[in-house]
Amino acid sequence: MKTDPDSHQRMTERRREGHEKKQAQATVEKGLLIVNTGTGKGKTTAAFGMAVRVLGHGMRLGVVQFIKGALHTSERDFLGAIAHCDFVTMGDGYTWNTQNRDADIATARKGWDEARRMIESGDYQMVILDELNTVLKYEYLPLDEVLAVLNARAGMLHVVVTGRHAPDALIEAADLVTEMRIVKHPYREQGVKAQRGVEF
Repeated sequence: MKTDPDSHQRMTERRREGHEKKQAQATVEKGLLIVNTGTGKGKTTAAFGMAVRVLGHGMRLGVVQFIKGALHTSERDFLGAIAHCDFVTMGDGYTWNTQNRDADIATARKGWDEARRMIESGDYQMVILDELNTVLKYEYLPLDEVLAVLNARAGMLHVVVTGRHAPDALIEAADLVTEMRIVKHPYREQGVKAQRGVEF
């Protein structure tokens, strides 16, 4: 249906006014607990998009990757070379690669100790906990302990948690939750392998 220019102008003006009114009412500024979950691609990608914004503002970033230690990723190379970014990778790949629950629990604990240090230090404006949801799903860390640290974070610290299967209690505690959903995926539909610049 075609809209005449005058109607279009009135419609966009109403939208602008509504948007400006909401902006004027949004006066709270606080550190956010952000959760990217779901089965679709883009959870880590979205987190590192925020990382670029944080670093672009000259803020300090901490990253802990919980299960990607055995994988070579360009984001580790790139962000790890930036002076005000501390990038730590843990683990030997996904759980099915290790087949050793005790070792996975020990590795998760080391990663969490580093994550907790970053969160409690007061030195960072954002901390990204990549694949922490996966660690929590397999119960490698106590959920109550993780939530206690996240909920006690400093007032202006943003924490981003990624991975499939975010626990309900984490979703409840979060300020912003996004669920990525697969509509189409080249691996599933076409057998296209993971490619540089897209997946890693």
